Amino acid sequence: MEWIKVLHIMMFTSWFAGLFYLPRLFVNHAMTDNEAVHQQLAIMERKLYRFVTPMMWLTVITGSIMAYDQWSYFGSQLWFGLKVTTVLLLMLYHFYCGHLVKVFAQSKNVRDHVFYRFFNEIPVFGLVAVLIFVIVRPF
Repeated sequence: MEWIKVLHIMMFTSWFAGLFYLPRLFVNHAMTDNEAVHQQLAIMERKLYRFVTPMMWLTVITGSIMAYDQWSYFGSQLWFGLKVTTVLLLMLYHFYCGHLVKVFAQSKNVRDHVFYRFFNEIPVFGLVAVLIFVIVRPF
């Protein structure tokens, strides 16, 4: 089970690297009027999203394997339910980022860079919450 834990940590670290960087690309993309820069950012966004999406799924798979090994957590540990809920919300955030990749690629973005600066911070709160739920287990 320790190897699964190692894989899980590697996968969620990679996934979060993408969740931190992709919205930062959106900030830069929303600020440019240069067509060449637009095209380059669209390529970078698409490639990054395609790279980190398998990392998200591997995070979920390895986490599910570890959860199955600790079946008693289901329904009896509030921290575990909160962690799973937070991960599900982060997955929704991830899929919304995928939607935004398409929006930017089609030059249909209507939001300014300030929106994306705030949007960029959401995964930080998710990561902090998950770490508190897993390490501190406050509930």
